[in-house]
Amino acid sequence: MSPQRYIGFSGDIQYLADKALMDQGLETGKSTRGFDPLQNPKYVAPSWDDVYGMLVDLASEIRLSGYNPQVIVGVSRGGWPPARVMSDLLENPNLANMKVEFYKNIGVTAKRPKITQPVTSEVSGKRVLVVDDVADSGHSLRVASKHLARKGAQEIRVCTLYLKPKSVFKPNHFARTTSKWVIFPWERLEAVNLIKRNLRSDGRTYEVIRELKGSGLSGPLIRKLLALDR
Repeated sequence: MSPQRYIGFSGDIQYLADKALMDQGLETGKSTRGFDPLQNPKYVAPSWDDVYGMLVDLASEIRLSGYNPQVIVGVSRGGWPPARVMSDLLENPNLANMKVEFYKNIGVTAKRPKITQPVTSEVSGKRVLVVDDVADSGHSLRVASKHLARKGAQEIRVCTLYLKPKSVFKPNHFARTTSKWVIFPWERLEAVNLIKRNLRSDGRTYEVIRELKGSGLSGPLIRKLLALDR
């Protein structure tokens, strides 16, 4: 299967409708939800329960599609936590990982993603499900899919929690669409520190809290995270 070919339940009509909203900076999902004017225009930080709910929905979609992967591959680092949960939800213990390095900073990427750790399991002749947290530029997922194809995978499907409008690669399965920077539960301290450094001033705690207001990260939690880094 070509890594760029997509199949499944992520319909093109819904995708185009979501993309129109994404271009306006709004977050969309496969369930109907009203837009909250208090949402942060730049960042969204889903909770652990939000993420788990998305993965349950994705697992149900994958099962209904009839796809039964023989190997689940989590793309490091963001794909490792959701891949482990997906392994449980699909009742498939055959979990592997691979590492693709891309990001330098928030919204800043290296020119080309590089595979720094090849897939850790044999995939030749097997159906593979690739799991990552977000299809952002899409280049890293494209590289990962091509790597698995070169390793002889019989069929490759890609699953992500979020899809961004600029992505050059559309996953077969995704839960939500957004143009915002997504701060996942497993990277909160890293993201908060990057935001702090990127603020033009000294990045005082109250300024970080103000920057992230409405994102889903509370002021008390941000204070606790920054206290860890002192």
